[in-house]
Amino acid sequence: MNSQELMNLESQVVMQTYKRFPIVLEKGEGPYVWDKDGKKYLDFLSGIAVNALGHSHPKLVAALTEQISKLMHISNLYYHEAGIILAQLLNRLAFPGKVFYCNSGAEANEAAIKLARKYGKTKLGEGKTEIITTLHSFHGRTLGALAATGQPKYQDAFQPLPGNFTYVPFNDLAAVEKAVNEKTCAVMVEPIQGESGVHPADLEYLQGLRKLCTEKGILLILDEVQTGIGRTGKFFAYQHYGIEPDVLTMAKGIAGGMPMGAILACQDFADILVAGDHGTTFGGSPLACTSALTTLNIIQEEQVVKNAEQMGIYFQEKLEELKKTTGEINLVRGKGLMLGMELSKIKAKDLVDKALTKGLLLNAIGDHVVRFLPPLIIEKTDVDKCIEILTKIIEELK
Repeated sequence: MNSQELMNLESQVVMQTYKRFPIVLEKGEGPYVWDKDGKKYLDFLSGIAVNALGHSHPKLVAALTEQISKLMHISNLYYHEAGIILAQLLNRLAFPGKVFYCNSGAEANEAAIKLARKYGKTKLGEGKTEIITTLHSFHGRTLGALAATGQPKYQDAFQPLPGNFTYVPFNDLAAVEKAVNEKTCAVMVEPIQGESGVHPADLEYLQGLRKLCTEKGILLILDEVQTGIGRTGKFFAYQHYGIEPDVLTMAKGIAGGMPMGAILACQDFADILVAGDHGTTFGGSPLACTSALTTLNIIQEEQVVKNAEQMGIYFQEKLEELKKTTGEINLVRGKGLMLGMELSKIKAKDLVDKALTKGLLLNAIGDHVVRFLPPLIIEKTDVDKCIEILTKIIEELK
């Protein structure tokens, strides 16, 4: 079938839960993908921060090919080596604790919510099950993660949602202090809010949350589903802030493109969940763990985090130059290769649609913010190509 025939068929047989762009992608290599008609695109979205190593990294392809020929899946009733070694590596890259594997960011946040609830009930006292999250946050689309998400537009159609969540403004420490009460068991935040427009937490805010949670004996959960695995120029975004969370959730880039999520709980809270409390059929399979272990090893061996830091600085400088020359950009914000560009008058969707026609994949958030999440292996020439295309588009749309 050609591209149009496939898109027509998709509309008949697949639930229409996504607003897809009118292209059928067929292959990828490095920071580029090609559609079924042979057109080449510079991918500055990377599967929404998933393809950290770009597409078809040869070492990752080789590792997955070898593993798939040996063992794809086993029940979690049995041990396998990759899952154990991967957990050991995550302890070294983040902090000492214990890991639970799952399949997505939403699942990781669900596990963190369950851990916090059980901690509250068993360690703090009956009724201490309330979790404070922030307005404009995004923690996932399962019912628990959706209830933690402070955005009514995602929630309204699915009410009633699980209760015991309180929402406060992001970057407002005083609001959190006021919200903590006799029922609170945890505070859950993203170091950088991604889905609401790429808003980084202030240094004083995250450090203040750490101090507050320690003083009150409640958990600090950091959702690093999007910010983790080198995305911000550190292996985890919390490392910019000189703190450690009690529970860390991750997914997206962890396995280089394979579906995987995980939580890491520090030693003090690592044994809250016990056998029978939580589980998943597919989480932590040999294939997923091999993909994650290989991805993390490549990231270290090829100094990918350092590259993300350097390219993030270079990209942000180029976007700031574009802001000055065009007069159509209000501000640029973010860390590393997680950047947002807020437009003054041009609609973000119009810019993203036009970028597609010029061979550049981007993402619009809301009316006026364009989000950049390129692979962490990009080079200056890739940034320059993106800026060249953006310059032409902004001139056309002014």
